[in-house]
Amino acid sequence: MTEIHKTAIVDKKANIGAGVAIGPYCIVGSQVTLEDGVELKSHVVIDGHTTIGAQSRVFPFASIGLPPQDLKFRGEPSRLVIGRNNVIREYVTMNPGTEGGGMETRIGDNGLFMIGAHVAHDCRVGNNVIMVNNATLAGHVVVEDFAIIGGLAAVHQFVRIGAHAMIGGLSGVEQDVIPFGTVTGERATLSGLNIVGMKRRGFERADIHALRSAFKSIFNEKGTLADRLADALDGHAGNAAVEEVIEFIRGESTRGLTRPKSENDG
Repeated sequence: MTEIHKTAIVDKKANIGAGVAIGPYCIVGSQVTLEDGVELKSHVVIDGHTTIGAQSRVFPFASIGLPPQDLKFRGEPSRLVIGRNNVIREYVTMNPGTEGGGMETRIGDNGLFMIGAHVAHDCRVGNNVIMVNNATLAGHVVVEDFAIIGGLAAVHQFVRIGAHAMIGGLSGVEQDVIPFGTVTGERATLSGLNIVGMKRRGFERADIHALRSAFKSIFNEKGTLADRLADALDGHAGNAAVEEVIEFIRGESTRGLTRPKSENDG
């Protein structure tokens, strides 16, 4: 049974699914879709062409689907699509897309977006992603499945974050982060692999060893990157995790690659 608090303002044109709960002082716009079982705790604002997937929970003072913070935005009917079973905590902001970015911001399933996290226009966020308190994604960022963005971390526009990557708290990420990578620092550098995360998610020991070996091969600074990638692939043919890293590095990008800190950097 759908429950709408008497103080909530829900446009009659909004599409409200079965079992939705809308708490006190929430505002829901005319082009919003709340799928079955969505819960808005209180004081939540949802507007624009926004869809929130089933069983998601949104906590007080979140602002979802309002116009993006982009001076090029001209009111185009862009969308924000949020998947199922997401937890969106207090003061989180999520913006729709823009004409220059494909008209859509998309967030997957089973995410946790902690207090004050921000997802800007035209981002693509995968499944099982965690954004810790006040983590920020600029426009056009891609975050793949199971990545974790640490507290107060900031990701530059157009950066790609690979699957299972770990972004340390307070890090400024200006370049792409490989799958399974860990980055830290005011201007983030690649500090290794997210071994703890891999173990928690049940990766086989052989896969972890293969990734360690491939990591050393790719980032040994001898020869060209193309040659090092080819050597890593030849040495670990058929290993899906290694192939995922290499495919990511070879993928299209405008931001370059986050690399380990050189001994010459001090």
